[in-house]
Amino acid sequence: QVQLVESGGGLVQAGGSLRLSCAASGRTFSGYYMGWFRQAPGKEREFVATIRWSGGTTYYADSVKGRFTISRDNAKNTVYLQMNSLKPEDTAVYYCAAAPQPLFTAVLLTARGYNYWGQGTQVTVSS
Repeated sequence: QVQLVESGGGLVQAGGSLRLSCAASGRTFSGYYMGWFRQAPGKEREFVATIRWSGGTTYYADSVKGRFTISRDNAKNTVYLQMNSLKPEDTAVYYCAAAPQPLFTAVLLTARGYNYWGQGTQVTVSS
């Protein structure tokens, strides 16, 4: 049974940093992309970043480029999202997700491209 378990969320002041972790288990993820999405109250779930488990190719949403960094530790089966220079608009529930290699890269930027999801972790940035 595939499990994605997020941790590391919390309350932080604007300009601060947090690191989210996603522990993956239940299958081999080589060839998969591991992504982070977020959903604020009343808004749709939006893409944040994704990384290919093998090789490390990354993609980021424009809104987080230069502030967030996605990485993975293959030995620990864990994906990380380092978030720096946080803004109040980054406040959301952050979800970890896994996607099989798609035919088109654009699919990785949408939630429908991912077939495994974690339960989410709350990130709140105060002004």
